[in-house]
Amino acid sequence: MAEKQSQTKTAGLKSCQPNSSSEVVEGPPRRIRVFDCRPENKQVSDEVVDASGKNLEEFLQDISKVFSVGKKETYVLTTTDRRVIDDDIFDKLEDGITLQLLRTADQELPAPTQEHIKYVPHYYTLVQSGMYEYYASEGQKSLPYAFAELVDNSLSATAKREGHRIIDIRLLFDEGQGKHAVAVIDNGCGMTSKQLNNWAVYRLSKFNRDSSTLHSDHLGYVRPSPVPRSLNSDISFFGVGGKQAVFYIGQSARIITKPAASPDVHEFVMSKEDFERKEKNKEDIYCGVIRNRKPGDHAHIVAEDELFLQALIAEEDGKDSFTAVVITGIQSDHITYLKQYFHLWTRELAHIYHYYVHGIHGNELSQSSKDNHKQSDVDIQITLVEKAGKQPRSVNLRDVSTDMQTLYINSSAASFEFRVQAQGDATVEGLIRYHPFLYDRETYPQDPYTSIGPADEEDDECLVLNPEGRGKRPIFECFWNGRLIPYTTVSEFEWCARPKKAGAVPAECYNRISGVLFTNDRFPVSTNKLTFMDLELQLRDKETIFTRVINGQDQRVKIQREFTSWLKECHEQYDKQIKFMGFQGVTSRSDVSTKRLQHPWARFSSIRWDGKTYKAGQHMKSLKTLPLLFGTIKEFLLYGDHEGDVFATGGYVQIALQPKELYDEVRTIPILKIDRQATTAAIKRNIEDELAKLPVKLKVTWPEGTPWSDCETRPVGTPLGPIQVEILNKKGEAISRLPMGGNAAGRKFLMELKVIWHSPKGDIQTNSHIGVHSAKWDYWFRKMENLNKLGKYTLHLQTILNESNSTTWAGKQLPFHSLSFALKEGDAETFSVGAISTPLQVGEPFSLSLELKDEFGHPAHPPPDLKPKLECSSLEVTHEGTAVSGTTFTIKGVRARGSVTNKVHTLKVVLEGLRHDSQSVQISMLPGLPHSLRVHPDEETITVENRTAVGFKVEVLDESNNITTHSKLIVRSQLAGVSEVPMEAVDCSNTGMGQLMSKPLQLKNVRTEQLITVKFDLPNHQMVSCVERTLRVLPSSCVCRVEVYRLEGQCDAPMVLMNLERIDWTAGDALGNLFYRLYDEGEREIPITPELAQKIKVNWSANMKSVDVAQGRLPPVCVPILAVGEQFYQVAFKGQPSVETSFIIMPRPDEPELLKVNLKETSVRLGEVLPGNIYLELTDQYGNKTDALSAESVKTISVSAEGLDTSSLAIKWQESTQSVCVNGVRFIDCPPGQREVRFAWQRYEEFVRLRVNPGLPAKIIIQDGPEMPVQVLNGQGVDTPFVLQLCDEWDNPSPDQRVVIAVVALSSQLKVKAEVMSQPVNSEGKATFTLTQITAPKGEYKLEFRGKMNSSGILAPTVLVNVLPDPCKPVKLAVDYDIGAFLFAGGNFPVFKVTVFSEDGGAVRGVNPASMSMLLWKGPASGQQPPPEALTLKSCKAKKTEKQECLYFRDKVIPERAGKYTIQFVLSVDKTKAIWSKQHTISVVPSKTVKLAPEDPPATPVVSNNNVLANRTLVESLYLKIMDEYNNPAGEGCNGQVFVSLKSPSGCSQKDLPLFEGNVSRASYPLENGESLIKELALAENSPGRDGTEYILVFEADILELTPFELPFRFYNDVENQRQMSALSQKKDRLSLSIDVYNSLFDTNKQLITELKGRLQLAEGKEKQLKAELHKKGLASSLRDMSEIDALISQRKAEMEQIKRQPRRVCSIPDPFRTSPDVLGKVAHLAKVEDDDAAKVISWHLLGDMDCVVTVTTVAARKIYDDTQGRQQVMPLETVFWKSNTRPLPHIRNGMNIFVPLGNPVFARDLLIYQQYADKCQMVFGSLLGDTILINDLDSANHYRKGVVQSKIQCPTLLTRQGDRIRSNGKFGGLQNKAPSIEKLRGHVFGAPIPREYHQASSHVELLQQYRVVLEKCQMVRADYDSHVQYLQSPEMQQKEQELKEQKRELQDIEKKLASTPVRTPLSSVVKRPHSEPEPCRTPSKRARIKPCRLLD
Repeated sequence: MAEKQSQTKTAGLKSCQPNSSSEVVEGPPRRIRVFDCRPENKQVSDEVVDASGKNLEEFLQDISKVFSVGKKETYVLTTTDRRVIDDDIFDKLEDGITLQLLRTADQELPAPTQEHIKYVPHYYTLVQSGMYEYYASEGQKSLPYAFAELVDNSLSATAKREGHRIIDIRLLFDEGQGKHAVAVIDNGCGMTSKQLNNWAVYRLSKFNRDSSTLHSDHLGYVRPSPVPRSLNSDISFFGVGGKQAVFYIGQSARIITKPAASPDVHEFVMSKEDFERKEKNKEDIYCGVIRNRKPGDHAHIVAEDELFLQALIAEEDGKDSFTAVVITGIQSDHITYLKQYFHLWTRELAHIYHYYVHGIHGNELSQSSKDNHKQSDVDIQITLVEKAGKQPRSVNLRDVSTDMQTLYINSSAASFEFRVQAQGDATVEGLIRYHPFLYDRETYPQDPYTSIGPADEEDDECLVLNPEGRGKRPIFECFWNGRLIPYTTVSEFEWCARPKKAGAVPAECYNRISGVLFTNDRFPVSTNKLTFMDLELQLRDKETIFTRVINGQDQRVKIQREFTSWLKECHEQYDKQIKFMGFQGVTSRSDVSTKRLQHPWARFSSIRWDGKTYKAGQHMKSLKTLPLLFGTIKEFLLYGDHEGDVFATGGYVQIALQPKELYDEVRTIPILKIDRQATTAAIKRNIEDELAKLPVKLKVTWPEGTPWSDCETRPVGTPLGPIQVEILNKKGEAISRLPMGGNAAGRKFLMELKVIWHSPKGDIQTNSHIGVHSAKWDYWFRKMENLNKLGKYTLHLQTILNESNSTTWAGKQLPFHSLSFALKEGDAETFSVGAISTPLQVGEPFSLSLELKDEFGHPAHPPPDLKPKLECSSLEVTHEGTAVSGTTFTIKGVRARGSVTNKVHTLKVVLEGLRHDSQSVQISMLPGLPHSLRVHPDEETITVENRTAVGFKVEVLDESNNITTHSKLIVRSQLAGVSEVPMEAVDCSNTGMGQLMSKPLQLKNVRTEQLITVKFDLPNHQMVSCVERTLRVLPSSCVCRVEVYRLEGQCDAPMVLMNLERIDWTAGDALGNLFYRLYDEGEREIPITPELAQKIKVNWSANMKSVDVAQGRLPPVCVPILAVGEQFYQVAFKGQPSVETSFIIMPRPDEPELLKVNLKETSVRLGEVLPGNIYLELTDQYGNKTDALSAESVKTISVSAEGLDTSSLAIKWQESTQSVCVNGVRFIDCPPGQREVRFAWQRYEEFVRLRVNPGLPAKIIIQDGPEMPVQVLNGQGVDTPFVLQLCDEWDNPSPDQRVVIAVVALSSQLKVKAEVMSQPVNSEGKATFTLTQITAPKGEYKLEFRGKMNSSGILAPTVLVNVLPDPCKPVKLAVDYDIGAFLFAGGNFPVFKVTVFSEDGGAVRGVNPASMSMLLWKGPASGQQPPPEALTLKSCKAKKTEKQECLYFRDKVIPERAGKYTIQFVLSVDKTKAIWSKQHTISVVPSKTVKLAPEDPPATPVVSNNNVLANRTLVESLYLKIMDEYNNPAGEGCNGQVFVSLKSPSGCSQKDLPLFEGNVSRASYPLENGESLIKELALAENSPGRDGTEYILVFEADILELTPFELPFRFYNDVENQRQMSALSQKKDRLSLSIDVYNSLFDTNKQLITELKGRLQLAEGKEKQLKAELHKKGLASSLRDMSEIDALISQRKAEMEQIKRQPRRVCSIPDPFRTSPDVLGKVAHLAKVEDDDAAKVISWHLLGDMDCVVTVTTVAARKIYDDTQGRQQVMPLETVFWKSNTRPLPHIRNGMNIFVPLGNPVFARDLLIYQQYADKCQMVFGSLLGDTILINDLDSANHYRKGVVQSKIQCPTLLTRQGDRIRSNGKFGGLQNKAPSIEKLRGHVFGAPIPREYHQASSHVELLQQYRVVLEKCQMVRADYDSHVQYLQSPEMQQKEQELKEQKRELQDIEKKLASTPVRTPLSSVVKRPHSEPEPCRTPSKRARIKPCRLLD
C-alpha cells in the first residue's frame, strides 16, 4: 500500500520506520500527553511523552515504543482540534498539550478523551480587580442580569449564523430528573478546546485571547462593521460575565460545546466543590480536564441527580454546532424567585434584548408597522419545567408586550432622531419619543409592576392619571451594542432640558418625552455590563457634536432649536388639554397644605374645555361634591409661573357660592368637578329659593305687661323685662337656624342682648346675655334689676351666629332691635361725712360737711327741718349752727376739748328722719397752745455726788394738761453762782418735753458739801411762769489713779514702774510679777473688787485671769522677738472716769541660731551678673542680728547653684555693716526659671531662690503666620497675622520691651501697609503684624521684619512674598460695537458690549450692572469726563447666547435730532473712585425721507382777482426741504424739480381752478441738494375761480416718494373783500395756534393725571402686598411711619451685626485664588459644616485635600500651578469623573431597611452646606468623599459595617463623631485612624455657617427696606397726584378753560364769516408762535410739563 509506506513529513501519516535524516531540534522542556484512540482499542489509554530537544521523527519513534505501534502500521497524530501534526506544527507545540493517536484525521473516537488544561487567571485580574467593586449591583434584584451575561455569549456565538439564531433557556426544576439545573443552549458556532480553555480563564477578554492551539494561527480580534443601532451582537467582551453569572446562579457549571466542522464534542466542568477539594489537598486549583467525546455519548453521566443531562446530550445528534451551559447547585432563593416572578424577570430580559428580539424599530404592536418592518432573526425561548405532570411554562421574548421599551414605543405619537459624535469613532444614535396628554391623563407609560397609592377619596372622580408624566425620572435609557445597560441613565442634555424661563413650549411638555441612546463599543462599560464608565461625561464634553437625523441623513442644524420646534409641533398636534385664557396675574394660595405648592398660581378669566368655554361671572354647579355647590365663577387657577394663554392638564376653579347672603364663601374645586350638563335657569332658580329662607326682622314682646317705650325716663332701680324675642324670615315664619343647602343642618341663631349705659366717659356695657332658642318660649330674657346708674341707656337685641358670634352674613347685617331710655336719681336715704382737715387742736373751731344720697349712692337734696346731733365719748363737743347748699348739709363752729391721750376719737353725727340717720367719723386731736411747765423730780432739794448726773425732765402743757408742741418751744436751765457749769437748753418744739442736766457734774475742788439753785423757764413764751430746784453736791468717790509695781519675792520691796519709764530686756523673754493699786480723788487706796477688776485693761494681753486681776496681779509681758525699736505698754482703768499708766521696754538680741541672706534683686538675666551685693548675717532664733561673724569667717563660706558661674564669685568682709558681702553671681547656658542658691558656714546654711530670666535679645523668629511663601493678590492684604518672637542667644523667648520691630520692604516696587508698621514687643516678647495691603507688580519680593534696641540691630527674618495680579480689580473698560453701523435718528443704537478688564488682563466677572452707566451728550468729546447735562443710561441683562462676563447696552434709542454726539461709559467702583472709558464720537444721520416741508410754516395766503400783482401773489419766498419724520433735513444729494399745482377740497370742476401766471395750471422750480426756493408765485390776471373759495397749493417733488406739502389759500374777486378776509384768516390762524397750545396743555395734564393715578394705584397695591408679607412675619403691627421703619431696620441690622460678631468656627487657611476667573477656591472654603464634631472628623479625613484649589478648567489650574512654581495643589473639575449618585444608604434596599442601624448613619457629603457653586461643589465632594458615612460612635459603626457586609454589600469608609475611622477594607484603630482635637487641626477645618437667625433677620431687613422704598414712593406719588389735582382745580386753570371756550366760540364765528370749512391745522412739529403773540397761559407746573418722548431712552 502506497499510503502505508509513505514517509512524507507533511501529510501527517507516519510509519514506524525511522528517518535518519531528521535534524535534532533543541528547545525548552516539553512533555506532551498522547491518547491512543485507534479504533481497535475499546478503552482509550494515555501517556506523557517527553519531546524535549526532539524533532518530529524522534518523537514519533518514542510514540511507537510507548504505544507498541507496528513498524508498518499507519496512523495519524492530531491535536484535539483534529489538526494533523507536521514538522512546522510540531515545533510550535507547547508543554502540556494533549494529542490524539488516530488511524485517520476524521476517525470517530472509540471513547472519550480528557485534555488537561490550566485556567490560571489572566494578569488583568490584578489590573482590573476593582472594577466590579465600583460598578457593582445597585441593590436591585440582579438575577435577570446574570442570565443576560449568558445570553450575551450566545448572541456573540450566533452572530455569523445564517437563518434563525436560537437561544434556549431551560429551568429544569423537576426533582424526578435529578437536581435543579439551568441550561442555556444556543445554535452558535461552538468552541474548540482552546477556545473552551480561554473561556475558563477569568478576565481573559477577547482582545487578549489566543483562540487556536498554535500562536501562529492567532489572528486577533476584528471589530465588526458599524450597523444601525449597533446591533452587531459583539457583546461578549471581558471574559468575566459568564463566570460571574454561573457562580452567582449556582455552584457548578458544565460547558458542552461542539464547534462547526468538528466531529468531537468538548465538555468541561468547573465547580465550587472541586475548588474546595483542590485547596484542601493543596493541589493546583486552576487546572482541569476537557473531555473530548463523540456527540450523544453520555456514558460518563452515571449519577442519579444528573439524569437530566442524558436527555440534553441525546439532543446533540444531528447538530452541526452548538454550546450548552448547564448550571447546577442553584441557590434556593434563586429557585423561589425564578418560579414566583417568572413573568417579572422574563419581562426584564425582554427589556434588555428588546431590539435584538424585535429589530431596530422595536416592538411596534400595530399591524401596519409589523408589515413594514423586517422581523429580527433572534429567537430567545425560556421554559420552566417543574414537577412531572405539570404543564411547563414557556415564553418567547418576542411575545412579551409589557416591557418598558414596548410601552414607550406604543404610547408615543412622534419621535425625534439624532446622532452624537464623540471623540474618535465613538458614536451614539439617539431617539426621543413624545407621549401626548389626552384630555385627563398623561400617556407617558408607568412601570406596570410599580404599585400606585390609593387616590384621595374626595377627588376620586378627578384623578389625573400619571399627573407628572415622566416626573423626575431621567429621559434616556442607554443601550451598548444594542443591549440595555440597566443601571446607567442620562437625565437630559442641555438642549432638551426644561428651560429655566417660560418659552413657546409649556414646561410640562418636557415631562412627556422618553428617550433611548444606542452607543457603540467605544464607550466603556463595567465588566458585569450594569453601568457605563463615563458615558455622560463624554457626551457633555465640549467637543461632542449633536446632529439631527431625518430619513437617515444627518442635518447640521442647531439641535436645540430643532428640538424645541419639534416639541412645539408635538404639543400643538397631539396634546388634548384644557386651554386657560385671559391671564390676570399670579397669586398665592394659603389653603394649600403643602407649603412649596402655595406659590405661584396663575389666574385666568376663562377656559376652553372639550369645545365649551367657561368664563368668570358665569353660573355653575358642581359635580360629585358633598353638598352640591351652586355659584358664580370667580377665576381659574393653574399652578406655575405662567403668562398669557396656556394649555394644561387640569387646574382649579374658584366659586363664589350663591346666594351670597346665605353662604358668603369662596370654594376652590378641581375643574374636572364642573357639572357640564347643568343649565343657567336651573341654577338661578335654586339660588332664588334659598334666598327666601333668610331672616329679615325681630319680633319683641313683654310677657308681664310692663313694656318700656322708646325715650322713656324712670328712676334708678326700676326692673327691665322680662323680654321675649322671635326671628322672622320673609315669609313671616319664625326660624332659629341659618338655612343651608341640601339636607345639611344649618348653623344655629343666638340672640344677644346688650344694655349700654352712655356715661360721660363713654359707653359702658352693663348687661350682656346670649339667648338660646327654645321651642316653648323662643328667645327669653329675665328681668334686669341692676340698672342703678344715672343717664341714658340703649337696649340692643342682635341676632348672631353660633360658634363665630358674627352679626353679619354674606356682607349683610342680621336682624336687630334697639330701645332708648333714661334713669334719674331717687329720694335721700343716707348721707356721708365730708373730709375733715385733721388733725384738730384742742379748743380750735372747725366745720362738718355732709353729702346726702339715695339708696344707690347718687347725690340727693336734703329734706326740710333737718337738725343734727354731735356725740363723742372721750371729748366735749359743741357746735354753733348749720347751712344747706344743694345736696350738701354743713355743721358750723364745732369745738372739741379734753384729753388727747388717744389720738383718734370717734365723732358720731345723727340726722333724724333719714333711713340711715347716723354716721361716725374718726377725728384726730392735737394738744392746744402752751399753758404751763412741769419739772420732774418735783422735790425742792436734790442730793447729788460730784462727777454724776442729776437729770431733770421738763414738760410743756396746754390748758387741758396735755403735753403740747409749738414753734420756738425752748426750755432753759441755769445753776446760780457756778460759772464753770454752762447754761443748758432743750428744744421741745417737736415733742413738748425734754431732758436737762443729764451730763455728770464736773465741779472743781469739791472737798466738802455745796448747795446750788437751778432755774427753769421758757424765754419765748413769757406767759408761762418759771420753775426752781435746789442741788446738794457731795465729793466724788471714783477711781482717780492707777499704780503698777513689780515684786521679785515676798520679802523684797516692790519696784514701782513710773509712768513712761524705759526698761531694757532680752528679746523673746517675759517680764512677770507685775501688780497694780487703785486710788480715789483724796489719795485713798480703793479696795479692789471683782467689779473694779473687770475694768482693768492692758494692751499686751487680751485674756487676763479674773482671779489674778481681782488680787491685783497683772499678766506677764512677753518681750518682742525682734530686737528693734521700743515697745509701749499700758495699764488702764476703764471706768468713769478712765485712768491709765504706761511703761516702755527695749528688746536686745539672744544667742546666734540661723544664717541670714539679704539680697536686693531676686532676678537676673542669663549671662549677666546679679546687681547689688548679697549680705550674710548670723541671727538668733528670732532673726535678730548677732556679732558671731568676723573677717576670718569669709574663708569658710561657700556658695553653689545649678548653672552658677563660680569663676565670677567674690566673698568679702564688710566692716561698716559687720557682715559678709557676696557679689559676682552669674548664670550661663541654662534654661530660664527659678534657681536655688546655697550659702553655707560651719553648721549654718541657707537657700535663696533666684529667678533666671532670658538673656539680652539676640534674634527674632516667626512663631506663627501664613503659609510660606506668602501668596497675595495685588492691592489686598494677608488675613493671617505674622506673630514674631524675640529670643536671646540660647533661643529663649525674651520679653524685652525696649526692642522695636518694623516691617520693611526690601524692594522699591513693593509697597506694604499694615495696621501698625512698627511696634515694640509686648510683655511676652511678641509682636503681631497684620498686612492690610500689599501693592507691587507681579513677581516675588522679600519682606523683612527689622528689629532694633537702642539703635542697634537684631537679627531678623525675611519673608518671601509672591504678588499675584488681582483678577477682580477693574482697571480698564473696553467698548465694542458696530462702528460701521448707520445711526438713524429715532432708531436704536447697536448693541454696546462693555468688558471690564482686571489687572491680570482677564475679564472681571460678577460686575454689578447697576454700577455701569452709559453717558450720552450732543457735541464733541469733552476731555476726560462728560458735561453735567449728559444723559445717563443703564445696562441690560445679558442673553444666554452672550458672554456673561460682559455688560450690554441694548435697545437704546438714538436721539431724534441729527448731528454729532459723544458716548462715554463709566464704572463706579465706590463712592470716590470711577473708571472711565474712552469717549466715542458718533454721527446721527437723518432717517428715511418722508416729506417735503418748509422749516417755518407760512401764513394762509388770501388773494383777489385784479390787476395788482401784490394782490395776486400766493408766495413771495418759501424754502422747501426734503425731511425725515423728525424734521431733519434729509435730502442731501437729491436733485430734481418741485411742481406746484392747485386743487380744491370742495370737489369743484377743473374749469373753476385758478391759473398761475402765464395761464398755466402747473409751475415748476428746481430742487437742488434737497432744497427748493419758491419765489413770486402768483395767480394770473383775470384767473378763473369762485369768489370766497378755499383752494390748496400742492408742492410735489419728482424724485422719491415724498408726502407733498399743501398750503391752503383764499380766493376773492374784489380787493376789499380780500383785505377783510385776509385779516379774518390771519386772526383765524392765530386762534387756531392758540387753541392748539391750550389743547396740548390740557391733553398733557389729562395724560399726566392718568399716569399719576396709575402710578398711585400700582404703588398702593405694592404697599399692601408688602404689608401683608410683613404682617405674616409679625412686623406690620409697629410700623406707622418712616421713623419706626428705620428704627426697626436699625434694630434688625444691629441683631445681624451681633450675630455676625458671635464667635464661631472659622477656617484659617488663606485662599488668595478664590476671586480668580474659573476658580472656585480651596476645598476648605467651599463648604460649611454646622455640627462641631462632624466638622472636625470630616476635616481631618480630608486633611490632605483641604488646601487644594478647585478650578473649573485645566487652563486656570495650570496658571495657578505656574504662578506658584508647582507648590500649590490644584484640581480642575473638567478632568474629574463624577456621577450623580442618588443611591440610598447601604442598609436601605428597595426603600426598606435590611437591618436596624444604630448611631444615626448619614452620608458625610449630606452634612456639607454650600454657600455657592452647589452643583460644582457636589462634584468636588462627591469625588473626595464618595459614599463615606458619618455615624455616632465606634460601636455603632462596627455594628453598621457588620450588617452591611453580611448583606453582601460593599461598605464604604465610616467616620464617627467621636473621631474614629473605619476604612472601607474594615481596618480601624491606631493614630492614623483617630482624629485629633479640633484645636490641633490649627484652623484646617470647615467653618460654621452663619446662624439661621442671621438669614431671617436679613430677609426682614430686605423686606423692610423694600417696604420703606415703596411707602416713600407711594407718599411721593400721592403728593404729586394731590398737587396736580389741586393745580387743575385752581382758579388759574379754570380761567384757562374759560379762555379756551371763548377762543373756540370766536373761531366758530370767524369760520361762519368766512363761510368755509375750517382752515388746516398746522403740524405740531413745525408750529412756532410769532414772537409778538403773547403767552396764552402761564407755564404749567413741573408735573404738567411732563410729556412722553423718545429722545434718548
